[in-house]
Amino acid sequence: MKQDILKQNENSWNALAEDFFGVTALPVLGCSIPNEDELHLFPDLEGKAVLEMGCGSGHSLKWCAERGAAELYGLDISESQLNTAEKLLNESGYSCKLFHQSMEDNSNIPQNYFDVVYSIYAIGWTTDLKKTIKNAASYLKQGGVYIFSWDHPLLHCVDLESVAISGGNRTVAKEERIVFSGNYIEEDYYTFEKNGNPLTLQNRKLSTYINALAEAGFAVEKVIEETDSTILEKSAEFSSGYYADFKAKHFPLSIVFKARKL
Repeated sequence: MKQDILKQNENSWNALAEDFFGVTALPVLGCSIPNEDELHLFPDLEGKAVLEMGCGSGHSLKWCAERGAAELYGLDISESQLNTAEKLLNESGYSCKLFHQSMEDNSNIPQNYFDVVYSIYAIGWTTDLKKTIKNAASYLKQGGVYIFSWDHPLLHCVDLESVAISGGNRTVAKEERIVFSGNYIEEDYYTFEKNGNPLTLQNRKLSTYINALAEAGFAVEKVIEETDSTILEKSAEFSSGYYADFKAKHFPLSIVFKARKL
């Protein structure tokens, strides 16, 4: 089943590569959260070796290169994404080593080599979270930093709805409510379509991420679950859209983990 999901997602990402050119890339860490310029999660990258797991169009690797990273490595399941990343980085004057493989596959990547391993809004695509996080640990030097971001675990099961309040025979007001529309406990796979292309993800609990990090030999240094202040300060019309600002004013839409290899 997992291999079928990987192949399906690979085919879909090959088709969608152009639509996601430069989307959710450093300094952006996720949806509606403070960015890296504010959070400063990454260490000084001058002269460092970095690896991005799920490098997409290469924009985050370019960001690292602009901050002095000496060695750029990236892997991605989509060959189309890798072709785009290679072109972007080469045209920007940066050399890179890119690998067409899934996050679950640890072949080709140097062991105990990198100062920083990171994944910007990509880890959710793994079909084996424990294996992926163990791979990240194996790539890092002792004391190396691992940073990844993804949808907040609550996002898939919490929604907003507007309920009409009746007075007599007419609606006199509307009440906006936070409701559970899914199951947080069950870590199920689900499939949806993006521009006609099927994609499959798995729901995961917060504890699943933290326990996987601990089992792989990481010490968690920070967990960021915030909404950006600019969104909190502005008005937002009611919307139950998946990444709607109105929703972000009630709970964080994204989460970021920073851990260090012991």
